[in-house]
Amino acid sequence: MAETEAKTGAQTDTKVALKNEKVGEVVSTKMAKTIVVEVSRRVPHPLYKRIIGKRKKFYAHDEEGTAKTGDQVRIIECRPLSKLKRWKLVEVVRRAAQVGAQPKELDKV
Repeated sequence: MAETEAKTGAQTDTKVALKNEKVGEVVSTKMAKTIVVEVSRRVPHPLYKRIIGKRKKFYAHDEEGTAKTGDQVRIIECRPLSKLKRWKLVEVVRRAAQVGAQPKELDKV
């Protein structure tokens, strides 16, 4: 009897609630400490079964301001931080390619 109680007690201790996690692209960084992440997914249409793309935007907290527009990021669910923010930036998965003008191109008039 004591063995079964010990086993069930150990199972409840190791059970940890996993937070919801998503990967998406940063579409806006215009707010202070906030980024807008667009998550795309492909699902079959309920009636016609054709694969369609769905997109949803999430407001995420970016404390250090590390994410830039176009970056691929991972966000995790957290407590409500404001009216719209319920997600937190975990990591930048892939940086966006930075395209800039060369100094010689700027001199041409």
